[in-house]
Amino acid sequence: MKHASMRKFSAAIALVFGATLVWLWVAAAQEPPTEWIDPATGHKVIRLSREAGSASLYFHQNAYTPDGQRLIITTPSGLSTINLKTRAIETVVEGRVGVIVTGRKSGQVYYVKDRAVFATRLDTRETREIAKLPPRASVASVNADETLLLGSVMESDAPSVYQRSPEASPLASPLAPPRSEMRDPNGKPLTFAEQKEVRLNARLEQRLPMALFTINTKTGELKTIHRATDWLNHLQFSPTDPAQIMFCHEGPWHKVDRIWTIRTDGSGLTKIHTRTMNMEIAGHEFFSADGRVIWYDLQTPRGEDFWLAGYEIATGARIWYHLQRDEWSVHFNISNDGKLFAGDGGDEEMVAHARDGKWIYLYRPEGIPDVAGIRAPNAKELIIPGFFKAKRLVNMAKHDYRLEPNVTFTPDQQWIVFRSNMHGATHVYAVEVKKSQ
Repeated sequence: MKHASMRKFSAAIALVFGATLVWLWVAAAQEPPTEWIDPATGHKVIRLSREAGSASLYFHQNAYTPDGQRLIITTPSGLSTINLKTRAIETVVEGRVGVIVTGRKSGQVYYVKDRAVFATRLDTRETREIAKLPPRASVASVNADETLLLGSVMESDAPSVYQRSPEASPLASPLAPPRSEMRDPNGKPLTFAEQKEVRLNARLEQRLPMALFTINTKTGELKTIHRATDWLNHLQFSPTDPAQIMFCHEGPWHKVDRIWTIRTDGSGLTKIHTRTMNMEIAGHEFFSADGRVIWYDLQTPRGEDFWLAGYEIATGARIWYHLQRDEWSVHFNISNDGKLFAGDGGDEEMVAHARDGKWIYLYRPEGIPDVAGIRAPNAKELIIPGFFKAKRLVNMAKHDYRLEPNVTFTPDQQWIVFRSNMHGATHVYAVEVKKSQ
């Protein structure tokens, strides 16, 4: 009996040991590479995160410390920093939070947790609560001198048909739920992108009263600066002007006048782009690093002709850079010196319906000069035309674009950071702007 028991015990141990080896082998097989040279482009790509489910921030949220040394990311367990030189990762905040931004002056990280806004110093982990949020309110940005937070609130008890998690950043673009059956009036199945348009329009048509507000970061005082029944979203402070705000009227882009600016005292409400043809769209707006120019995706009309358009705030001057269909991106971004742009590409279901658009792109802007130096009499009043010379950096063929990559330049402009599920789980990656070989 003892021998039989021993044989059973040994067999059980062998089974457990074998299962452990299999689990370790599968885990190793599923672990994404830490770095590689993209065979299609020749550019070096590195994985910055270690924990599956980690993600970089939304494309216009500042994620870098003022010294340019560290990057803030979200992880399943909280917030962490990545040292861009050593790649060391440190946990800063534990628990699920909604990231707002990394302060451009102090380097503190601002975030929402348990319906309150907090600021945490990265070196000491010293944390302070700034203010409790009213019901149905969210905060999305911090101004350049870190004296004000910017948020929006639903001033109605009516349920919104477009819901987010209470702790999710209002700017986030998490992996969407699985595609569900939704059809147009003729019974044709809608694509994932078209289903999103239907949901956006349903929320817009609710015309729920909303307000923009600021919160004093020292006193916690909340001040309402603008009210509307438009869907107020995509809130941003200028990276350099503490009193300059940009926001959008959310909804189907071909239906709304999307891009607006306003001052922190509620003055200067300005529409940035006026549609000139049916189905023209403008959106995914962002500031240049110096705060002088507002850039945005422009299509004339939607899905046919593609531009990245710029509006100079001080003068009203406009510049449009043209792109080919396959070079269009869900989000664009700009380097700190304003000389380079980046894009995260897009799949065939998105607005550009690109045939081969799943790439991380680098763009070099080129102007279109006057022929023989001869200028139109009113040239200064006209749009300055140009085009992008696009370069592919990363092959994103295996990426599911329901998770938007959201490219950003590192402060030294040597790398472009993005998030991707190309290897299964979401991770934070970076691609070298210049070829290292």
